[in-house]
Amino acid sequence: MQTTPDRTIQMYDTTLRDGTQGEGISLSLEDKLQIARRLDEIGIDYVEGGYPLSNEKDVEFFRRARALNLRQAKLCAFGMTRRRGVRAEDDPGMQALLASGAPVCTIVGKTSDFHVLEVLRVSLEENLAMIGESAEFLARTGREVIYDAEHFFDGWKANRDYALTTLRTAAEAGASLVVLCDTNGGSLPEEVAAGTREAIEALRDSGVAVGIHCHNDCELAVANSLAAVDAGAVQAQGTINGFGERCGNADLISVIANLAFKKRGYKVLPRGNLEHLTELSRFVYETANIHMRTNQPFVGQSAFAHKGGMHVHAIARATNSYEHLDPTLVGNERRILVSELSGRSNIMALTSKHNIQQNRELMDRILAQVVALENQGYVFEAAEASFDLLVRRCAGTFQPHFERIKYHVKVGTELAGSPVTEATVKIGVNGVVKYEVAEGDGPVNALDAALRKGLHDAFPNLREMRLVDYKVRVVNSEAGTAARIRVIIESADASDLWGTVGVSENIIEASWLALVDAVEYKLCKDEQGARKS
Repeated sequence: MQTTPDRTIQMYDTTLRDGTQGEGISLSLEDKLQIARRLDEIGIDYVEGGYPLSNEKDVEFFRRARALNLRQAKLCAFGMTRRRGVRAEDDPGMQALLASGAPVCTIVGKTSDFHVLEVLRVSLEENLAMIGESAEFLARTGREVIYDAEHFFDGWKANRDYALTTLRTAAEAGASLVVLCDTNGGSLPEEVAAGTREAIEALRDSGVAVGIHCHNDCELAVANSLAAVDAGAVQAQGTINGFGERCGNADLISVIANLAFKKRGYKVLPRGNLEHLTELSRFVYETANIHMRTNQPFVGQSAFAHKGGMHVHAIARATNSYEHLDPTLVGNERRILVSELSGRSNIMALTSKHNIQQNRELMDRILAQVVALENQGYVFEAAEASFDLLVRRCAGTFQPHFERIKYHVKVGTELAGSPVTEATVKIGVNGVVKYEVAEGDGPVNALDAALRKGLHDAFPNLREMRLVDYKVRVVNSEAGTAARIRVIIESADASDLWGTVGVSENIIEASWLALVDAVEYKLCKDEQGARKS
């Protein structure tokens, strides 16, 4: 039996343009260049760099992007159809697109008669001329022209004949692809599928294919994109992590993963690149300085995290019992969480390296301690190092590397008016009392410096340890200024990253507890590594 070859679906990324319209998202020129390079490396087909008429940064981006030597992606410049009453060759927007040097020009035009008459305020005939002349002018210069049919689905539902006529006008004038835009994000998958099929039929004689561009105002951008592809669209547009105006755009990460792993008959990205989706997602979050959405499908930290005891018990027997996909296929990983919802299965999964799985009494003791501590405000999901130390303490295998005697933190002001933080730490190390003082940029930094001074001679390996993040959360805000504070500290050395937690009504004490755990964990793991070698 002859099989039909997989249909290749082009991926068009507009993170650098449409994505930056999202609230709180701003990318520098260097940011945009780095993201463009990473998009090319993973195999995105089209990268939209920006709107060269709108600002100097986008103009400079296209100039600098010429040196990127993109291997897979085609660089696209975005613009609008010519202005009313102006010839295409005289229009500043058209000239800016040409000056960008981008091989692909994406122009957006009005498809909805309501927008033509009430927003653009031109005649329906003039709008068609604006679309056709703009596409024809750019195509004549040798550019590949993509026409974005703005508000297509709204226009198609209101005036089907006119909406389809705008598409035919762009195709006949030289557009190589017509993209159907659900600009308001209000369409349903069945509407998108029907509209896409009609658009394909309307363009059949021209031989021009269609793409899809969806916004996420109804949480349907990915579903709508998939519906359009199933209906025959050859290109899906979106942004990495769904960045964009209002509720964002279709998340290209999810579109790619669904087409690759959930749908049949489609080909996306070069072979071997799908396992870099998680890495790409987190790179874009970091570059944009945006907090990662932990529950993001496929690539989020919680996408394959298991907390309930029943779930973990099932996962231990068959991973597909509570996972729809092997996380390694998209470069993610399975995580077992521990909390008051946990059962023995969670504890067993997280304590496997301690070889205590057969000790049911110890398992119950650890679980009881977790429940008691979480009732005080502790969480161990982001503090697995503190959980590891808790297990050692419950098992009686933990030997502290130093004795905590007392600490003191003082904040004052120098004569010049600058605040100064000073920490004093008194500890016992190998039977010797150490009394150290250090200044720092804030109490945690000062405490860390003083503690390291006291431990330096006995544990020189602490030099390679560094604090990389510090998070504070009020646990019971209804208690006002007497509320408990939870501090999570993230630490790292040359090979590992670990989190520790401390809780107290005093933020300095909570920080101290988390800091001490971080140091103790470092010393424990180094000793364990030395024994293995």
